[in-house]
Amino acid sequence: MKRAGVIGWPVAHSLSPVLHGYWLKQLGIVGAYEKIPARPEEFSDVIARLRADGYTGVNVTVPHKEAAFSLADENDDAARLAGASNLLVFGVDHVQGHNTDFYGLMESLRENIGALTDKSVILLGAGGAARGALLALDMLGAQTIHILNRDPARAVALAGTMGPQLEAELQPGALSDWSEIAFDASLVINATSAGMGENPPLALDLSLLLPDAGVCDIVYHPLETPLLKYSKARGLLTIDGLGMLMHQAVPSFEAFFGTRPEVTAGLRAALVEALHARG
Repeated sequence: MKRAGVIGWPVAHSLSPVLHGYWLKQLGIVGAYEKIPARPEEFSDVIARLRADGYTGVNVTVPHKEAAFSLADENDDAARLAGASNLLVFGVDHVQGHNTDFYGLMESLRENIGALTDKSVILLGAGGAARGALLALDMLGAQTIHILNRDPARAVALAGTMGPQLEAELQPGALSDWSEIAFDASLVINATSAGMGENPPLALDLSLLLPDAGVCDIVYHPLETPLLKYSKARGLLTIDGLGMLMHQAVPSFEAFFGTRPEVTAGLRAALVEALHARG
């Protein structure tokens, strides 16, 4: 029986076991996918134990993605650009690191809003999640990506690091620049923790956006963040983080269990039910 899991600290909140468990049952695969808690100081030891126990690999969530990148013997291009790996695949004598977060966001955006050719996008945040978002937006053909961050210096640093490797034009700035650029944006992506848990939402004037603009929040708990709630009230297209979660898991499942699954309405319904059961 092939075994895999998701490793993080904390990891109790993860929906990945529900997601992979749904596919295992649907496809009739004898396998197991579990939550694997590991403190930061335990990470490398836990990975070594999992390899010794015959696991095929793990998904990696906070706060271990950068540690996973460093631990891997080889990382794919997306992981190298992001400086983080959210998927480790165990070989006989090596560990492969991958970043599928950008793929998950790219496919979710493609499914909901389509290509971004010649479009202007606003990316909120300049942390690790923003790196993956930049890759996704570039792959979808965005012409200009405005990176707005509370600390504009971080946005400038991110643009300087990734700009030369992307086709899109990166324009770093501060959150206070919102009113000057919102009128031209076809899409807004929140890659910050604002509006998640007890964190207050960003104070943005959504009335400045185009009537057909899309707003995406990459978190899925809560499923409808304050930003998405306000956006929906204004009649804007809203994209929650569940699509990204589902799509990023596709290449992971294939690596773990040898079959490429599909993202379906039934899968989303199962995840939404799991979220509601948690309250």
